Amino acid sequence: MIESDALNQDVKSKEKALRKAKETERESLERQQKLDAHGKKNLEKAGLPKIVANTWKNNAEKSTSRMKGVHAEKVDTISQELSQLRNELPEIDKMKMDFDNSALHRGKILIAAKEVNFGYDGQSLWEQNLNFQITSGERIAIKGLNGSGKSTLIKLILGELQPKSGTINRAVVNAIYIDQDYSLIDNKLNVYQQTQEYNSGALQEHEIKIRLNRFLFTSDYWDKPCAALSGGEKMRLMLCSLTVSNQAPDMIVLDEPINNLDIQNIEILTAAINEYRGTLLVVSHDEYFLKQINVEQSIVLG
Repeated sequence: MIESDALNQDVKSKEKALRKAKETERESLERQQKLDAHGKKNLEKAGLPKIVANTWKNNAEKSTSRMKGVHAEKVDTISQELSQLRNELPEIDKMKMDFDNSALHRGKILIAAKEVNFGYDGQSLWEQNLNFQITSGERIAIKGLNGSGKSTLIKLILGELQPKSGTINRAVVNAIYIDQDYSLIDNKLNVYQQTQEYNSGALQEHEIKIRLNRFLFTSDYWDKPCAALSGGEKMRLMLCSLTVSNQAPDMIVLDEPINNLDIQNIEILTAAINEYRGTLLVVSHDEYFLKQINVEQSIVLG
């Protein structure tokens, strides 16, 4: 018992160290991005020769790359130590996204944006118009400082907004938007009712309850109001609800999904997302999380 308590304490301590390392990484990168943007503006005002501007740009990129490498190495080291500790704890049943992926056609063009911009009162949101294509099966991060228009871009992609200039063609039939507050969860319902809302496959009551148990919702939870759930519980209930619907969405959009999660629930979300075979768009400052869910491309908003 004493050994178990000590191990749990070690895990919590290492989780705290990992959160701190990730926070330091994010703050350092944001600070560097602001410095680079400020330096670039000063160079443009000074009207220096192109060769000088290019040299400054190359040095800035090298400096940022070195910083990323140092932070990534530290985060990786702590993460590996945490994984070793967690492996010594009693194993929790793995939660799986049992989607029917048969309807997903890899390589199909889902979004095609050409010279797209948005704004108000004739003022453009982005300095340069956006041109990009999103193909089925891709995993893409949307990056940019706060206020750079990440949420606006998501709404344009999902068809909730229309561009003020340019065109955006969509072939997305079914997209799921997951924000940090897990707004897919209806707080007026209880846990069992919430999963029933997604029961398009007409599962029997006992089958739904089996799935709820798989996502750590025992019978004590079934009548519990969704409004009373923690962030991690809402995330697990959302994943469970999606598996009850069975049919995989064409695209999942994750908007800062791990801000309100502890380490264990981040690992659950990561494992579930990695089983998904459709298209993934992610807004996140957490480079380690992006790496864990195999994001390899970015749309960067300046």
